[in-house]
Amino acid sequence: MEIIGTIIVGLIAGIIAKLLMPGKDPGGCIITILLGIAGAFVATYLGKFLGIYEPGETAGFFGAIIGAVIILWLYRIFLKKKE
Repeated sequence: MEIIGTIIVGLIAGIIAKLLMPGKDPGGCIITILLGIAGAFVATYLGKFLGIYEPGETAGFFGAIIGAVIILWLYRIFLKKKE
């Protein structure tokens, strides 16, 4: 159930990350939402590693948004270097 919750929060976080970081992304909204899900997972497991979250606890909504924004930002940097 923890994973499903993280995915749902990640979907919403991906949408909000796209609104916070407007611009043209090569993958469009679907890739941005997937990056949001990845950001939620990164925030969850990094938070657990750093002791911010307890076992069985997922990243908070704002943590997932921050993770999604960071991953979207890194994604844009990586694609610009590739071109």
